[in-house]
Amino acid sequence: MSVRLRALTGLVAVLAAVAVLAGPAGSTASPRGIPGTAGSAAAAAPVPAKAVAAGRPNIVLVLMDDFSMDLWASMRNGRRMAAHGASYRNSYVVDSLCCVSRSSLLTGQYPHQTGVLLNTPNTSAGPGPLGGWNAFRAYRNGERSFSVKLKRGGYTTGYVGKFLNLYNPPKPGTRAVRPPGWSEWRPVFASAYKGWGFQMLRRDGRVQRFGVPRAGASRATKDTTYAGTVIGRTALDFIRRHEDDRAPYFLQVAPYATHNSVGKRAWRGDPLFPPAFADRPSSRRPGGNCGPTACRTLGVSGLPGFGDRIGDNRPFWSSGGRAPSWRPARDRVGRRTATTSRRNRARMAQSVDRMVGRILRATGPNTYVVLSSDNGFHLGQHGMGKGKGLPYDSDVRVPLVVTGPGVVPGTREEVVSNIDLAATVEDLAGVATPAYRSGRSFAPTLTDPALVRHRYAFFEHTWAKSLGGTDPDRSFAGGTMDRIPSYVAVRDRDGLLVRLDLDNRWRHAKYAWEYYDYRDAGFEKTNTFRRSSEQADVRRLRGKLREFLACRSARRFDAVPRDCRAITR
Repeated sequence: MSVRLRALTGLVAVLAAVAVLAGPAGSTASPRGIPGTAGSAAAAAPVPAKAVAAGRPNIVLVLMDDFSMDLWASMRNGRRMAAHGASYRNSYVVDSLCCVSRSSLLTGQYPHQTGVLLNTPNTSAGPGPLGGWNAFRAYRNGERSFSVKLKRGGYTTGYVGKFLNLYNPPKPGTRAVRPPGWSEWRPVFASAYKGWGFQMLRRDGRVQRFGVPRAGASRATKDTTYAGTVIGRTALDFIRRHEDDRAPYFLQVAPYATHNSVGKRAWRGDPLFPPAFADRPSSRRPGGNCGPTACRTLGVSGLPGFGDRIGDNRPFWSSGGRAPSWRPARDRVGRRTATTSRRNRARMAQSVDRMVGRILRATGPNTYVVLSSDNGFHLGQHGMGKGKGLPYDSDVRVPLVVTGPGVVPGTREEVVSNIDLAATVEDLAGVATPAYRSGRSFAPTLTDPALVRHRYAFFEHTWAKSLGGTDPDRSFAGGTMDRIPSYVAVRDRDGLLVRLDLDNRWRHAKYAWEYYDYRDAGFEKTNTFRRSSEQADVRRLRGKLREFLACRSARRFDAVPRDCRAITR
């Protein structure tokens, strides 16, 4: 029995009653490998965050890809983490695009600060690269990443898995560029989107190739070189090598699940969302493996807003009249396609969930484990097809659960953004957060579930035409990504206000508005921006949005004024 498991046995009865992030906790069996609850004394007398940080904890961040909340019920170990740790029901990403979100997470900055506005460079749309690895590197985001502060502070830092679009394998005879701040750099390149037949960097900086197994190979043989398997194996190797080191470690693990396949599939007929073969339907398990949820129960009824017509969702001009709809009403997802895709995405999630369980068992009681995603995903909701980029819950709300020393179990009401993770990790590690971060540490809420200091989250999204093969979302989203306009938005727990720019020209703007009250429906059903009973909330959120817009002059290494860091309160 592990040290962590022995420490947990006294808390099982108490923890069985703890609410989880979404819905019932499910099984209340012994929480094998769940950190952060070292006996009932920890729950009764939580350790202050600063005191914990002084103990130099290890930290592991698992960042899923395109994981939407409709899949949460399929995550057995993720839900156990939520039951025995801190779960944040109001957790959002600053923009629901991979590169934009990941850059903001690493730097604790909004997209207007990082300069990473898109998944691709798109240099034809404006001055300089606008996205992807090109913009991340050009604007020195690596130097502002929290890994730099941790490494300088004595941490061994490791990265395993997906990084940014267009961060490609080095050319023969050259070495890969390693972003600052990483002691061990093990990126898995974009060829891994299809699950098999990909490249990654070895510890010595050389490229390692994993081929596509022959079609007739056994399911077990195929899964040994599945991207999720390789990423999990590499992450566990890092933990085992450093678990007993004198220096603490930080590890970021970035699997490709639950992103779609890109380009040519590994085998003819392989699904768009390719799970490991262990989780696909088989004679032993005809429905496949969707964790604690039967795959047959996952259908379109679990996708709020699926198949919605445009109807009352058209935006309003500032002058009061209805603006034209920007949503592509012709692009819809059929029930069968949506159901198949949702089930395969849940099956893909199982490789991540198994990895999470192994990480929890491999790490000691002085380790924080964080589980989240870079963005959500829509699958036929809101009159759209398959994809992301929207300011709606399906796309911007992501799971966030934390276990570790001193964490008191329970659901938090604090509104958090993924730009808060950089400052939080620095806080837990006991290193100072630089003045150019806009995000705020939520570490104090780990020991106080009732603490609510931040009530607003802000989103910003930039329109640009998708560019063929350089954008991994183009292959399945078609033209719908091109229809999502630029916007800025603010939300609290009850409502969402969006200011859309319906003029796609780079130096022009034509604003229209949407407001949704989540007390009316659990999703963005009706735009009530002009409803008289909503005007007090609309005015309040417009005021917060004006504060946000007034703070957008800070760039790159500029210090963020104290008032601007406090606008989420």
